Amino acid sequence: MALAQAVMSLLAHKAYSGYEMTKEFESSVGYFWQATHQQIYRELKKLEKEGWVSVEVIPRGKALDKKVYHLTELGKQYLTEWIDQECELGAIKEDILVKIFSGHLVPGTVLIQQLEMHRRQHMKKLAIYEGIAEQFAHAPQKLSLDELCKYMTLRRGIICEQEWIRWCEESIEILQKADVMSLGLKGEENKERSHVS
Repeated sequence: MALAQAVMSLLAHKAYSGYEMTKEFESSVGYFWQATHQQIYRELKKLEKEGWVSVEVIPRGKALDKKVYHLTELGKQYLTEWIDQECELGAIKEDILVKIFSGHLVPGTVLIQQLEMHRRQHMKKLAIYEGIAEQFAHAPQKLSLDELCKYMTLRRGIICEQEWIRWCEESIEILQKADVMSLGLKGEENKERSHVS
């Protein structure tokens, strides 16, 4: 998926100014597709050139005119065709996994500390998602299709955070059950050797 589809998916719900879109992006699509304000503005210009987005200029007197972006029929057609295509699996880029993979270079206590910090980060994110989920407190079968799609996306985020927390806790437990003081001695020995040489 490219940023274009993420931006167009927002405009499929309602029209936004560039500023409004960047704010809405942060609190919705931004949870699963990262983009800076500058990237979003650049993408809106590209989409306008493609004819997938139109711009309505609203005069505001002495203040700068407001530009409101709308998804065109051509853009809607493109987006619906894209939705019907098979998804590609997203690339995994996780610092913590690289750290654990090469964790034999440090004492096990360092890995536990890293895992505990990572767990706290995911606990915070889970709390945010669960707060958002309160607006869907009524039974899912009573939601509109639009609400249901948002709810399913949110559920994926909640499950993902729960899985990360479980993995962190499981990994911490594995390290604690092992003799963590003796783990990572190879890394310590290598450090000592490099100091000697």
